[in-house]
Amino acid sequence: MLRSYHGSCHCGAVRFEADIDLSAGTGRCNCSICAKQRAWGVLIKPDAFRLLAGEDAMGDYQWGMKVGHHYFCRTCGVRTHGQGDIPEIGGKYVSVAVSALDDVSPENLAAAPVNYSDGLSNAWWNPPAVTGYL
Repeated sequence: MLRSYHGSCHCGAVRFEADIDLSAGTGRCNCSICAKQRAWGVLIKPDAFRLLAGEDAMGDYQWGMKVGHHYFCRTCGVRTHGQGDIPEIGGKYVSVAVSALDDVSPENLAAAPVNYSDGLSNAWWNPPAVTGYL
């Protein structure tokens, strides 16, 4: 069910609102940064994301092919969201860090399906062979 969620970094400098249907699935990726962060995100279209505060407090990390922006709070270091454009997964997207959502219950998180992406091979549309460590 589509619902409007609020989210933030740990110190509250970066705050956002996003329209998300957790029952449609969340994602974990095996690319180098997602695996190291044990990132858990949910992909939405850019028009479903609204940054409420903190644009000036955000850092932006990119590497390699520079297909995505990975935003984090420069004060507390918490990653809140990212964005990019990968045609094979539907084009422009925002990836909201599930861990940054403030008003979601543990029960709703536990019920959210998890889809796995093989970012390590630059094939995000395929699941990797091994997912247990993600």
